Amino acid sequence: MLLAMLCMTTRAQMKEPVHTSAEMKILDGVEAELLFHLHIDAGWHVYSPKVTGGPIAASFNADKMQGAKIIGSLTFRGKEITKYDQQFGQELQFFENSVTFVQHIRLTEPQYDIDCYLEYGACNDEMCMPPSEVSLKVKGERPATATDEHSTKAEQPEPAKEATEAIDTTVTFESVGATDTISPYSPIAEDISSPTLEEASSPSLLYTFLAGLLGGLLALLTPCVWPIIPMTVSFFLKRNKERSKAIREAFTYGMSIVVIYVLLGLIVTLLFGANALNALSTNAWFNIFFALLLVVFAASFFGAFEITLPESWTNKVDRKSEQTTGLLSIFLMAFTLVLVSFSCTGPIIGFLLVAVGSQGELLGPTIGMLGFAIGLAVPFALFALFPSLLKSVPKSGGWMNVVKVTLGFIELAFALKFLSVADLAYGWHLLDREVFLALWIVIFTLLGLYLLGIFHFPHDDEGRRTNVPQFFLALASLAFAVYMVPGLWGAPLRAISAFAPPMSTQDFKLQEEAVTARFNDYEQGMSAARAEGKPVIIDFTGYGCVNCRKMEGAVWSQAQVADILNNDYVLISLYVDDKTPLDSIIIVNENGQERKLRTVGDRWSYLQRANFGANTQPYYVLLDNDGQLLNGYRSYDEDVDAYLEWLKQGLQTFRKKK
Repeated sequence: MLLAMLCMTTRAQMKEPVHTSAEMKILDGVEAELLFHLHIDAGWHVYSPKVTGGPIAASFNADKMQGAKIIGSLTFRGKEITKYDQQFGQELQFFENSVTFVQHIRLTEPQYDIDCYLEYGACNDEMCMPPSEVSLKVKGERPATATDEHSTKAEQPEPAKEATEAIDTTVTFESVGATDTISPYSPIAEDISSPTLEEASSPSLLYTFLAGLLGGLLALLTPCVWPIIPMTVSFFLKRNKERSKAIREAFTYGMSIVVIYVLLGLIVTLLFGANALNALSTNAWFNIFFALLLVVFAASFFGAFEITLPESWTNKVDRKSEQTTGLLSIFLMAFTLVLVSFSCTGPIIGFLLVAVGSQGELLGPTIGMLGFAIGLAVPFALFALFPSLLKSVPKSGGWMNVVKVTLGFIELAFALKFLSVADLAYGWHLLDREVFLALWIVIFTLLGLYLLGIFHFPHDDEGRRTNVPQFFLALASLAFAVYMVPGLWGAPLRAISAFAPPMSTQDFKLQEEAVTARFNDYEQGMSAARAEGKPVIIDFTGYGCVNCRKMEGAVWSQAQVADILNNDYVLISLYVDDKTPLDSIIIVNENGQERKLRTVGDRWSYLQRANFGANTQPYYVLLDNDGQLLNGYRSYDEDVDAYLEWLKQGLQTFRKKK
């Protein structure tokens, strides 16, 4: 009963710092705008669609677009402020006082029926509100003339009365001597902050740059690029009798390569935008597309076919470079190199953009392409500065195709990672942990055997022999395959815990310390905890959460931690990206507005926001079996001793209360 009173008190203190309205405005007979007006209280701000990796960004979502089609991405009308935020540790874009978010649509049929909403996040200097929605439901007939203008105010959604929707979100908990009915979707404490941990930060752009740099250096070693280096440098040195001028032109050539690839990264950013890039890591169909794309790239590197641009493009650019002079001529020569080498660099660039885009960083593609271009262009400048080095570099040969094939095996392995995210999110169970590991073992075993010359691919030289570098690479690949074999029987395999599916998907485990959540449902787990007289650890996690897998592999696999989790607590793992549809839609009131929970993941994500005021994973909370906090939370931190001490403190608090 005390918990219920606390919930009611918390609800009474709920703030509504943002006041909203919505409308549709028809521009002509075909084009229209969906307008979401937000008036923001003093001291509060709403975040821009550009924000990634921190607070909730504004985003447009459509439940029904009958007779209409979305055009472009969400835009805004208002003064955008950019400022570094100490709480989130990053530069953020937000709005104060007021803003209007605009989504353009095209009316494609005479009659239209639209049900959509804007999701946004609001914060002040002390707190953040849970994600909120502005709903818009409109239906009508498209104007007969292109000059008509029409504005329809948003229809407020009526409370659901059909059997397909559920409004009651309360859950009955049974306890000794009493039965209380309380809601699991209300804050259980005013402050659940941890004095010892900070929220996990998003991947650093420095790592993105370094990944791009490595990709550029690998691209150098392919047969499409390596032979061009001495030819190009020699061309500039012979073209100009003055060595200083030749060096300047070679440097200009290298800088042109950098500019071209950075422009490519900018184009990707502009086409997708912040919201789309941020959605890539959890959207199952995007992950399936990426997996198939990487399989195509791998097949290309194996020699099944070549991914090339139209030959007419190369010829036109090449002819243009010969007809022009000065800087434009050098830039067009660099562009010719980019086109000619695309069959080798394309799969590497594609893999890089896929990996970087799935991290959700707005500037990720641009920074990644900058690193790639520098890695590719530096040798041209280096050899122009020191031409004598050309005599000592390895000559072109079959070893370059070996590099291509090796990259193909690696891309094939990562394709399984992206496919695994989709498989986990939709519960298909096609790539459970042992299946995933078996495929990786086969892939890296085949790579080792290939490097040893056991078998060949179409573009390999006849009679190819294994050299010393290939031997050591083969040794590493085969050793890695052997390392993964115990994982088929439940070994944690910490080195790949971030990539492999969670241990809970594995059916056969010999390791006694393996930790598997007994429950993936909040209410069922709490009922079991009361029946067994044990405290609860709630694990807010995600199928696509890399840091969650790292914690499970590095921390939960430790014998002492596993013993406590398995024997002293009831572990409840709640996957916030579980796409399983709910039996009925749950309509909840969040921050004074109705919100629809459509999937199991929606439900657990809302539970985390409403109860614990957080939306990042992994996120661990200790409760007694009445739903009361035992101590602070923990997020991503691989300090085993600190995690163990946190668990023990929770047990001590639980035993004192009992």
